[in-house]
Amino acid sequence: MRVIGGSAKRLQLKTLEGLDTRPTTDRIKETLFNMIAPGIYDSIFLDLFAGSGAIGIEALSRGAKEAVFVEQNPKAMACVKENLKYTKLENKGLTLTKDVMTALYQLEGEKCFDYIFMDPPYDRELEKQVLTYLSESQLVYEDTILIVEASLHTDFSYIEDLGFTILKEKRYKTNKHLFMERSGKEEVC
Repeated sequence: MRVIGGSAKRLQLKTLEGLDTRPTTDRIKETLFNMIAPGIYDSIFLDLFAGSGAIGIEALSRGAKEAVFVEQNPKAMACVKENLKYTKLENKGLTLTKDVMTALYQLEGEKCFDYIFMDPPYDRELEKQVLTYLSESQLVYEDTILIVEASLHTDFSYIEDLGFTILKEKRYKTNKHLFMERSGKEEVC
C-alpha cells in the first residue's frame, strides 16, 4: 500500500499484519481521492477506524492542513504513527488511541471537520452508531462531507431520518463508499 498523490506520493505505508485491519486498496483510495480532490487542500480531515492511517495520510499528502486519526487498537495506532513519521507528516496529524465514540465526545467543541471518513468493521452497524451521534454533533457543519466505507449489503435507509442527504454512492466489487452531508443548511461550527 502506498500514498497515491501529493507530497508523500509513492511512499510505501506499513500495515498491520493479520485480519485486525482491512486496508483500503490503492485503486479504491485513488478513486475516492479523485472524487474529493477539489476540497482537500487546507481542509481538516477526520479518519475514524483509521487502521494504518492510509486515508488520513493521503489527505495530508494532498494538502489537508490537519488530520485526526482515531484507532483503538494500539498496534494499529503504532503503525499510524510510524507512517506519519515516515511520510514526514507527523506535525499535521493528531492520533487518538481510543474507541471512536469516546474520541468523538472528546473532540466535541474542540474541532470542526471538513471531511469525516470512516471504515468500521463491516456488518456490525458501527457506522449507524457513529452517524447517529454525528447527526447532532458540532463536529459537523453544513459543508462537512461524510464518507462511509461499508460492505455492499450495508443498509443506509435511515440516513434521511438522521438529517443527512446522500450525495453519491460509489460501488466496487466487494464494498462501497457512501458520500453524504447534513440536510439543513444551518451553520454549527
